[in-house]
Amino acid sequence: MAHRDILSAMKTTLALTLTLSCAALAHAAEPTPNKAVDTSFLKKFAETRRFMLGRPQNPKIAPDGKTVLFLRAEVDKPTLKLFEFDVATARAKEILSPESLLKGGAENLTPEEKARRERMRLSAGGFADFHFDKDGTNILLPLSGKLFVYERATGNTTQLKTGEGGSIVDPKWSPDGKKVAYVRGFDVFVCDLATNTETAVTKGGTTIKTHGLAEFVAQEEMARFTGYWWAPDGKHIAYEEADHTGVETWFVADPFKPDAKPAEQFYPRPGKKNVSVRLGVVPVEGGETVWLDWDHKTYDYLTAVRWDESAPLTLQVQDRKQQKLLLLAADPKTGKTKKLLEEKDAAWINLTPETPKFNSALGGFVWLGADTDGESEIQHRNADGVLNNVLVPAKRRPEAVMSVYSSRVDTFVIYAGSTDPTQRHIYRHKTPSLLVNPESDKDTALTTEPGTHTAVFGKFGGPYVITSTTTSAMPKSFVFGRDGAKLGELPSVASEPEIKPDVTVLRVGEEPGYYAAIVRPKGFDPKKKYPVIVDVYGGPKHLHVVQAMRNWLVPQWLADQGFIVVAVDNRGTPGRGREWERSLYQKFGTVPLEDQVKGLNLLCAKFPELDKDRVGIVGWSFGGYMAANGVLRAPEVFKAAVAGAPVTDWEDYDTHYTERYMGLLPESRKQYDDASLLPLAKDLKRPLLLVHGTADDNVYYRHTLKLSNALFRAGRDFESLPLPGVTHMYTSDPVVMERLWAKTATFFKTHLGEPK
Repeated sequence: MAHRDILSAMKTTLALTLTLSCAALAHAAEPTPNKAVDTSFLKKFAETRRFMLGRPQNPKIAPDGKTVLFLRAEVDKPTLKLFEFDVATARAKEILSPESLLKGGAENLTPEEKARRERMRLSAGGFADFHFDKDGTNILLPLSGKLFVYERATGNTTQLKTGEGGSIVDPKWSPDGKKVAYVRGFDVFVCDLATNTETAVTKGGTTIKTHGLAEFVAQEEMARFTGYWWAPDGKHIAYEEADHTGVETWFVADPFKPDAKPAEQFYPRPGKKNVSVRLGVVPVEGGETVWLDWDHKTYDYLTAVRWDESAPLTLQVQDRKQQKLLLLAADPKTGKTKKLLEEKDAAWINLTPETPKFNSALGGFVWLGADTDGESEIQHRNADGVLNNVLVPAKRRPEAVMSVYSSRVDTFVIYAGSTDPTQRHIYRHKTPSLLVNPESDKDTALTTEPGTHTAVFGKFGGPYVITSTTTSAMPKSFVFGRDGAKLGELPSVASEPEIKPDVTVLRVGEEPGYYAAIVRPKGFDPKKKYPVIVDVYGGPKHLHVVQAMRNWLVPQWLADQGFIVVAVDNRGTPGRGREWERSLYQKFGTVPLEDQVKGLNLLCAKFPELDKDRVGIVGWSFGGYMAANGVLRAPEVFKAAVAGAPVTDWEDYDTHYTERYMGLLPESRKQYDDASLLPLAKDLKRPLLLVHGTADDNVYYRHTLKLSNALFRAGRDFESLPLPGVTHMYTSDPVVMERLWAKTATFFKTHLGEPK
């Protein structure tokens, strides 16, 4: 059978399956005239950055445990200032503002810093971060391409004298607090605080071959934002050399500024050349680099590096298929490496950059790895990588190791996880002795209220800060003592949303079932049938159905326009175990959509107020792909779609993300073709609105243009909304945020109608 015939047969089979499962063959509602919507809530939502302005961010505990420093903006100004919380008195005060350092001058972000903030999903200005020195007496603050050191005892601030040329990124204290390292241009430099003079640590870095910078896919997909690491003795630095030779260069142009040169970016795509990375160790005072040795041909990716106190230099390397990962210990003097452990998976391996965590009292290190079934567990391994025992079994669904610390008699492992994927909790695992009843249950929940919780711990486990949110409350940050006693709250000046989400989180269907959410409008009338909007993401690494109020504010506003909004987490999303998560391997186009339809059917059967004959779907990024995929593959289910920044052709997305889930080209050619939206363009029968920022350097505007072109040439009717100068983070522009959701509501009102 010809390839085209096979693809056609698959689409026919899928369409039949979806039709039988939903039994929703009614025509879409007749279009109704546009009606103005009240956008006052959207305006405030956008201007307050989702009601997060004024809330404490990025709390860090001082080394002596006496204070907690955090960043906070004003409620009406997205500029982060530095605050200090005194643990003993529970009082907070502002200690430094960007205005005071810039002496009234405007903040000026370089293109490199803007790109870095885009990768880190930071939209506010001012202090993006701050860093304690070893003793906590000084604070390092990068701002507007400059570096400042704030002396806490005197309140004096010193600007470091850095050289000319190239933007300054990723500053770090030396372990002894006497020097500061950073990347300027394409090389690593250090500034000696005693003399306030700069010296080069690496030399010869260029645009093509960078030193000390994390490459694009490391930042975007591996959550690795740094490319160099101090040795614990402060005498050496390990750094990454990223060679972009042969990697495609893509350009982002601003259509509003045709006279401006397009921004350039190395963007590796599936089947194309990847960045070549190696790791070297160089003396801070100057000298030859010792390059670390591993099988670069097999293991393309450098995913994580750690060089902690009383621990060896370790690195994690991964093959291009991402089905094998090695944890290596390196000798920085010779460059030789030793394998500590190897992880394998027939689909892909999830990265755990926060481990290994070495602990002298425990002996060896703690590792977040996989058991024999591929499920995540927290392991204790000896210094050679041999498994001693399992500290936290897979049944507890650990997802991150946050801290390991020791007292005189106990060793504690702090970790995050939950058996309920809609929640995230913090636990403390106590290990008094590995030889005394190691199988006993030693886990204490530090958070119990239903919701999502994150935590930051200081040295030796106390004090610590837990930030919590529930379906009825925005995030709040509390300080706790070592004994778990609440010591105070980091103060917020944020506005509280004037609407409260009427959201129900539940599981539907027989085991294993689907976690779902339903948001009803204000003034809900159970006697009426409401048009339904599916708010979707559906892709790996991300949970959409979570017990957090801020996730449901816009869905509630949308529901208040005359809809019921629902969400479903399909197979492929995390938190449900290996088999659930790996189900979408090489099946992007089918498995997630099938599950969205099944989840929708279950909700429609359970809640008769949902009008299954009038269902729309909206999403951004992978959710945009899902929205467009929904009206193209299942028009009998989805009667209208708003697809924001959709990936329309997976050959045009980056290597590390796409190849992890879709396999390599050319061997997985069929799977890529099956997942592409372009061959489906001729089948469009429903209203579709495509939205995309023209400055998007993550999911390039090319994706929407390619689908638009295919739809146009196939004679299909659709709408397209380009957002000039807008990146993938469209929420960072308040006007765009407000107008886009207003247009989305009007679009669905037009094509789905009103409650009946």
